[in-house]
Amino acid sequence: MKLNCIVLGGGGFIGTNLCRRLLAEGHRVRAFGRRRSFPAALDGIEWIEGDFADPHALAGAIETCEVVFHLANSVTPFSANLDMADDVQRNVAGTLSMLDVCRKLGVSRVIFVSSGGTIYGAPTQIPTPETAPTEPITAYGVSRLAVEKYLALTHHLHGLDYRALRVSNPYGPFQTAAKNQGVVAALISAAFADEPLEIWGDGSVVRDFIFIEDVIDALIAATTHEGDARLFNIGSGQGRSLREVISSIEELSGKKIPLRLKAARPIDVPVSILAIDRARDFLGWQPKTSFRDGLRQTIAWWQESGEI
Repeated sequence: MKLNCIVLGGGGFIGTNLCRRLLAEGHRVRAFGRRRSFPAALDGIEWIEGDFADPHALAGAIETCEVVFHLANSVTPFSANLDMADDVQRNVAGTLSMLDVCRKLGVSRVIFVSSGGTIYGAPTQIPTPETAPTEPITAYGVSRLAVEKYLALTHHLHGLDYRALRVSNPYGPFQTAAKNQGVVAALISAAFADEPLEIWGDGSVVRDFIFIEDVIDALIAATTHEGDARLFNIGSGQGRSLREVISSIEELSGKKIPLRLKAARPIDVPVSILAIDRARDFLGWQPKTSFRDGLRQTIAWWQESGEI
C-alpha cells in the first residue's frame, strides 16, 4: 500500500532518513520543518518550510495527507530543563494544535516519535517494558509523556488513530553533533577533529543504542499495524556503557578520542535499556543491524559526506 504522508520535522536526523526511505519505497512524501540539515539528501521530496508552532502553516502542509509522522521537536533533553514553559508551549501546545488540524482534515493516523530514554526516568526494571512506571526526571521526558497522553485522549474522544514509538538512542548517517544531541555523532566528530569532547560522569552510564535504519523500519511498520497496542519501545534491547562506545569508535575509526571529564548530571539516569518484546510480537519488528555494523556504516558516512 502506497502512503500519502507528511513528515513533521522532516529536515532533521530521523526525518531525513525517514523521508529518503519513504521516497525510495514509492510513497508520496512531503517534509515540513524550519530547516533542512542536508538539503541535497531530500532531492525529489516536496519540502515546506514552516514553524511547527504555527497552526496555519501546519494546516496547509498537512492538507491531503493521510499519515502524519510527528518528529518535530524544538528542544533537547538538556535545553528543555532550562526553559520548561517554552518546551510546553512549543512541543505540547504545538502538538495539540497539530492534532486539531489532523482531525479537521481527516488524517487517518499520527505516528509519534517519543523518547524511550527519558520517559521512564530511572527505571527499577531493566530491560524496561512499556508497562513500567513513567517517572521522567527531565522536562523533556515530561513533555514527551504529555504528548503521548494527549494522543490517547484525542483517540478516545475523537477517534484519531495513532502509534507512539518510544525510541531509545538512535545513531547513524545524517546525525551531527551540532545540537549537542547524539553522543555517537559527537564522539565520531571529536575523533576526526582531534578535539576534546566533554562527557558528563566517568563514562559508566549505560544506554540502548539503535541504528537509524532499524528505527525507520519500525516507523514504517507502524503505518499499517492493526490491533489495540499503540505504544511501542523501539531499541536494541541491549545496553552499552559510554566507555564501550568510545572504545568501539576508536577501534573502527583508528582515531583516539580526547575526552574532558565533567561532573555527572542529575538528569542522566545510570542505566537505560528498553524491552522490545511488544514491538517484536505485535508490530512484527525487530532490529537487524548489530552495533558494530551500524558504527561502521556511520563512520563511513562521516568520511564520505565531508562532515569530518
